[in-house]
Amino acid sequence: MAADSGHFEKKSADTGDQGIPTSSLPDIIFMLLIFFMVSTVMRETNVKVKTSLPQAESLEKIEQKRLISYIYIGPKKQNVKGSGQTGVQVDDALIQDVSNVQGIMQRQIEEEPRLIVSFKVDQQAESGILRDVEQQLRDANALRINYASNQENQGG
Repeated sequence: MAADSGHFEKKSADTGDQGIPTSSLPDIIFMLLIFFMVSTVMRETNVKVKTSLPQAESLEKIEQKRLISYIYIGPKKQNVKGSGQTGVQVDDALIQDVSNVQGIMQRQIEEEPRLIVSFKVDQQAESGILRDVEQQLRDANALRINYASNQENQGG
């Protein structure tokens, strides 16, 4: 008896174009998303005070930005109530009364004892307001203070 040649044909393993396996792709994308969400630091400060920083001969960069609380002192910007007057801003909040600085900084020091307060003071700002803010920081036991400035250009 002759075997029917159509029934027992061997199928070839070469079916054509094989795609790239994408079964682990959602896992990889999810891990990358989590990594960037954890490692990215968003800028939260909306500066309402103009600051033209003084020049300095030497500067030291602070590496850990998370440990810094910024205090801006200078004339208020035009879109802010009382523009032109000297204003004090702690991080994102414009302070109406300098005596409020002590309470704000005490809470921040309790949360992060290694906190550094960085002053960004306009060159034309009143020194009396700066001294009042410094006294409030002393009362709040915020003793790690930094004064921000621009590097002096060494022309030759």
